[in-house]
Amino acid sequence: MWRPHSMLGGMALCRHTARSLPGRVGNLSWMTRARSSAKAESQASDDEVASEVLSHYSSASESTSVAEEGAGSDAVDEQAQQEEVEDKLKECIDNVTDKRLTLTDSLEKCLKKGKGEEQSLAASVLTLLCLQMGSGPEGEEVFRSLKPLLISILTDSSASPIARQSCATALGMCCYIAAADVEDLISCLACLEGIFGTSCPEEGRSVPTHHSPLLQTLHCNALQSWSLLLTICPSSQIKKILDNHLLKLPLLLSSDNVNLRIVAGETIALLFELAHELEEEFFYEDTDLLCTKLKALATDSNKYRAKTDRRKQRSIFRDVLHFIENGECHEETIKFGLECMYVDSWVRRRMYNAFKEVLGSGVRHHLQNNELLREIFDLGPPLVLDAAAIKASKISRFEKHLYNSAAFKARTKARSRVRDKRADVL
Repeated sequence: MWRPHSMLGGMALCRHTARSLPGRVGNLSWMTRARSSAKAESQASDDEVASEVLSHYSSASESTSVAEEGAGSDAVDEQAQQEEVEDKLKECIDNVTDKRLTLTDSLEKCLKKGKGEEQSLAASVLTLLCLQMGSGPEGEEVFRSLKPLLISILTDSSASPIARQSCATALGMCCYIAAADVEDLISCLACLEGIFGTSCPEEGRSVPTHHSPLLQTLHCNALQSWSLLLTICPSSQIKKILDNHLLKLPLLLSSDNVNLRIVAGETIALLFELAHELEEEFFYEDTDLLCTKLKALATDSNKYRAKTDRRKQRSIFRDVLHFIENGECHEETIKFGLECMYVDSWVRRRMYNAFKEVLGSGVRHHLQNNELLREIFDLGPPLVLDAAAIKASKISRFEKHLYNSAAFKARTKARSRVRDKRADVL
C-alpha cells in the first residue's frame, strides 16, 4: 500500500543527513575546484607545447638559412684553403733553397778554413750534394762555386794528403755530373793529369818514381777521376789523349803499389775501347810488349806481395789482357730489386765503380730510385711497385738455405778436383 507520509519522511531524512554530514559536502566542493584547476593546467600545458613547436620550427628555419649561407661560402673557403696550401708550398721550396745555399756556404767555409780531415769530409759531402742535385742548373751552380777551392787544395803540395785524395775524387765526380762546358771538363782533366803524372817515370827511366803510400793513394784517386772524365770527352780530345798517354800509362804497370798498377791497367783497357770506337782498325805499335807485361801481372806469384793483392791483381789483369787480345770485355750483372744491369764494357765498368766508391752499399738503392743514375745507365724512370710485388720478389729463408747448400756442394767438388790434380803433380 502506498504510504506518502513515509516518502516524505524519507526525503526529510535525506535532507537531515545532508545537513548532518558537512565533510562530504566540503569534499565535493574541493573536487569541483580540482577539476577547474586541472582544466587550467591542461590549457597551460597545451600553450607550452604549442610554444615549443613554434620554437622548433623557428630554429629549423634558422639552421636552414645558416646551411644555405654555408653552401654559398664553401667555394670561398675552398679557394682560401687552396691559396693557403700554395703559400705553404712556396715557403717549403724557399726553405729547401735556403738550406741548399746554407749547406753550400758551410762546405765552402770547411774547405777554406778547415784542416785535413774536415776538408776531406767537406769534399765527400760535396760529392753527395752534387749527386742529389743532379745535372741541372742547381748542380752546375754548386760545382762552379766550389771548383776553384777543390783545385786549390788538390794542387797544394803542403795540404793534407787525405784532403787532397777526397778533393781528387770530388773534382772528378762533380765535373762528371754537373759540368756544362767543355772548358770545365778540359781544365779538370789537366789538373788531374798533373797529379798522377808525377808517378810516371822521368825521361830515360823505366821505373816509376817512388812516393809515400799516401801520395800513391792520391795518384790512384786522381787517375780514377781522370779516367771517369774520359768517358764523356769529345772525340777530338780523345785523339790527343791517346797520342800522349798510351806511351806513359804502361810504365805505371811497374809501380810498387798494387792499386796504382790495377788502376793503370783498367785505364789502358778503357783507352783501347775508346780508340776502337773512334777507329775500328785501331792499331797500337807496342801491343806485344804491353801484352807481355799484362801476362806477367796476370800470373804474378811473387811471395813478397800480399796474397790478397796477388789474387786481386791476377783477376783484373786477366780481364785486361783478354780484352786487348780479343776485344771482349768480361760481363758483370748487377742486381737491385726486381731489376738488373749489365756491365759489359770498360766505360760502364768505370762509371759503375766510381758511383760504388762514392755511395758504398747504397749504390743499389740509388740505382732503383735515383733519377740521375737511372738516366746515366739508361735504366728508364724508377719502377712503381706495390707491396704484393715487393713481397713476391723476396726469397724465402728456406730457398736461401737450398741455394747456399747447392753452392757449397758445387764449390767443394770443384776444390776437390783441383786438390786431386795437385796430388797427381806432386
